[in-house]
Amino acid sequence: MSAKNTVVVDLKFERREVDAALADAFAGRTVLRASDPDVDLSEARYAVIWKPEPDLFQRAPKLEVLFSGGAGVDHILAMPGLPDIPVVRFVDESLTTRMSEWVVLQALSHLRQVPAYLKQQRQRQWRELSQPEAKELTVGVMGLGVLGLDSVRKLKVMGFDVVGWSRSRKTIEGIETFDSGGLDAFLGRTDILVGLLPLTPDTRGIFDASLFSRLRQGGALGKPVFINAGRGGSQVEADLVAALENGILGGASLDVFEKEPLPADSPLWAMENVIVTPHAASASDVRALFRNAEAQMDRYEAGEPLQHLVDRKTGY
Repeated sequence: MSAKNTVVVDLKFERREVDAALADAFAGRTVLRASDPDVDLSEARYAVIWKPEPDLFQRAPKLEVLFSGGAGVDHILAMPGLPDIPVVRFVDESLTTRMSEWVVLQALSHLRQVPAYLKQQRQRQWRELSQPEAKELTVGVMGLGVLGLDSVRKLKVMGFDVVGWSRSRKTIEGIETFDSGGLDAFLGRTDILVGLLPLTPDTRGIFDASLFSRLRQGGALGKPVFINAGRGGSQVEADLVAALENGILGGASLDVFEKEPLPADSPLWAMENVIVTPHAASASDVRALFRNAEAQMDRYEAGEPLQHLVDRKTGY
């Protein structure tokens, strides 16, 4: 294998950010843009991708490793014609920290009644609302990968009672955890539910009417709150809207949606107890992404094992 093989970049990110990051990335390598329809990708060995062009694999038949532009890889695994080559997840401190910051922000926002206070501000209404302490609420985190583990730790630091759920049981010091057989017990404890699950056949549509109905009612906030920054395909939005309208849920913070951008006619936009962000909870730092990919390429060319490989059977 020759050193410094060619890289193709196919990222649906802000063009200026990608250009700036590429100025100092992949020294000694030829870097090609898939967005240029006339460029020859036939000799590329690596691809750094996020929602790539559908014909990428036809144009680049000699790819040996795929690098995801984000923590999620469902968009890659669902691609037609996906070659049987390694897929590497983007794992980086910046990505992890941004996600846990957003999760903690949303939990605190609902704890401290921020949506209700913003409504009062618009109405020029001066009235103090009841606000419980963090220790009175249990935050249940579904998904205990790298992002979930960091969120669990930081929520604990803020004083919340924290429990965790994952398909297979995980041991986390100071945190009670549940596995797939303990989902009902987990939900029955939870006042604020945080979704950080990858999108797999098992998790698609998992956040539905049945699940919302099993969250704890009558806790310190009165009604449970749903926070999702995992994948939009994990939530059934019709059920979510109904749960908010019917008072099964008292509020929500949503960064991911079944269809993105969120359609202008979605009722979620106008709900005063819902916080909407545009899939920006943990936006990838493009410079960090390229540094990670370059380090993995160097490992691969030195005959060392790749890190953060995706297991196609589990989907993450």
